[in-house]
Amino acid sequence: MNERFARAELDRSVWLPFYLPHWSSRAASAATYEVRDGELRLSIPPTQGLWAEGVHETPLRVSCIQSANFSGPVGSTIGGQPFLENQRVREEQETFWGYTPHYGHVEIRMRGEVSPRSMVAFWMSGIADEPRKSGEICVMEAFGDATAIGIGLHKFGDPALTEEWSALELGIDVAEFHTYAVDWRPGSLVFTVDGAEVRRIDQAPDYPVQLELGVFDFPDKPGPADHTPLLVVSHVLGHPIT
Repeated sequence: MNERFARAELDRSVWLPFYLPHWSSRAASAATYEVRDGELRLSIPPTQGLWAEGVHETPLRVSCIQSANFSGPVGSTIGGQPFLENQRVREEQETFWGYTPHYGHVEIRMRGEVSPRSMVAFWMSGIADEPRKSGEICVMEAFGDATAIGIGLHKFGDPALTEEWSALELGIDVAEFHTYAVDWRPGSLVFTVDGAEVRRIDQAPDYPVQLELGVFDFPDKPGPADHTPLLVVSHVLGHPIT
């Protein structure tokens, strides 16, 4: 993976511009984005509708791209990253394997413009073709009303993992470009920001993951309703560790 957004369009052999469409629909989960000047720009304009309206407990708007997607037929409980118990697929999707690394170095260079009611994030989730393959490597997560960066590991449905996630005070401004990365080896995760190690975890998922990067808005939280949250990405890189 060496994505530098050099073309004036998203590489659809690698990226799907929908956020977990099986729990919502393609129409309601479509990202607002543009690719220009060597950057991907994901945004949520005030007119963008809700994601999974009537199903997600709180109102949520999102513009996210992901590098794979797997789910079952309508009515089944087969699908990645459910947010309800025994959640049912609402719209059947084609299986898509764009980029699904299994160990290696993965990094993103990005900046975000977020308000107290929005956030940006980059994470790597298990491909979920089996229920246990659901662990999540959170490379970065930042809310507009916080000064810390969320980094770590979520176990979700993987019985082999232990929850190990927290927000770290790193003294950086997410509105400026920074490089967030993880070195993922068997039983080990090492997270860095701008090349400096910030966290080490002695466990790791042992299956392929999909990459997800996006910007989120929570309309029920205090904050300016006319603000357009923005995530700007200059590159996403991934390669084996020798």
